[in-house]
Amino acid sequence: MKEFKITYFFDEEHYIRRFIFEESQEKAEALVQSERDQYISFTDSRGIYHELDTGKVRVTQVSEYHRIDKAKS
Repeated sequence: MKEFKITYFFDEEHYIRRFIFEESQEKAEALVQSERDQYISFTDSRGIYHELDTGKVRVTQVSEYHRIDKAKS
């Protein structure tokens, strides 16, 4: 499984990020497309719960994420 970062932009200054695990970029994109114009909910890495109306998002970006283990630095 690969980790993907999904960023939902509302305007130039306001956005929210979500991290998911999928087998491929295509499957991550398909998930985002299947959630279009719906309410979704998730808990971020800080433990904050979010409910998001994907219909209010102006731009959505999906990219593979390569997490860096800071403990090894």
